[in-house]
Amino acid sequence: MTDLSVLDLVPVREGSNVAEAIAESGQLAQVAEEAGYKRFWVAEHHGSEGIAGGATSVVISHIGHVTNTIRIGAGGIMLPNHNPFVIAEQFGALDALFPGRIDLGLGRAPGSAPIIGQALRKDLRSASEYFPQDVTELRALFTGEPPLPITATPGRGAQVDMWILGSSLFGAQLAARLGMPYAFASHFAPAHLDEALRIYRQDFRPSEALEHPHAMAAMSVMCAETDAEARLLASSQEQSFVRLRSGEPGKLPPPLKDYRDTLPPQARAMLEGMDVARAVGSPVTVREKIGRFVERTQADEIIVSGATHDPAARRESLRLTIESLG
Repeated sequence: MTDLSVLDLVPVREGSNVAEAIAESGQLAQVAEEAGYKRFWVAEHHGSEGIAGGATSVVISHIGHVTNTIRIGAGGIMLPNHNPFVIAEQFGALDALFPGRIDLGLGRAPGSAPIIGQALRKDLRSASEYFPQDVTELRALFTGEPPLPITATPGRGAQVDMWILGSSLFGAQLAARLGMPYAFASHFAPAHLDEALRIYRQDFRPSEALEHPHAMAAMSVMCAETDAEARLLASSQEQSFVRLRSGEPGKLPPPLKDYRDTLPPQARAMLEGMDVARAVGSPVTVREKIGRFVERTQADEIIVSGATHDPAARRESLRLTIESLG
């Protein structure tokens, strides 16, 4: 069976708060670990009252303290928002706390609205241009090769698995050139998925860290006892996505029956365009859709994303999903 992992945005529900969101992510990670998922990743986003994962390394530390064996990490850290030295220290500390469990996925996009650049005192457009150089420097801070004028402590010698994340062809090319594992954000940007995976595998150069290409693809997955129940649960995330793309982000709303039918054609088409990397339904339906996606992509891993207004429904979705594929 293809390995399954979990991507969590630490959603803040309507009627809830950040403290509850972080606690619920810890509970979700415990379920993922017990069910047999390989990794639990937290995504960095800023400036949205509906997403509580902005201080990503802090949330990862919480996840590490409430779990024991599952790999944990960032999916990802948006490197233009930071500098490599600080990230080396943060993830070096995480490796010291949770040895052999830490992943560091790196993205080139700022992962937030342009105004965040002002808040971070960063020229994010310029910083994105230095992304390949910053990835190389960060790897050197961990490995000591090539030697740098300064040593990150913690950081130097940390056994952190570094990944390149992407939603375009750029990340695929960089991951191939550096010999790094690659994760594609097909759960929200599936357009370039097939070409990105082709380029990554075709151009991959072995490295000390990775001998053969290793590709992960993301899916939005919501599994419940029936197709109708799963579609209802998934409507919360659909509402959030439409609001985000409309410039009106907010907390995760309650589900709405037949939500897509209420949308104008343009918004409905936007959601339908993402259905190629989406599995929503009963265990039988989810098994079929994930199976077709794996057959199409030949992905080494699938990372599942999804959010529900009822946290218990999300935990049950994880259980049913992995059981359906067993």
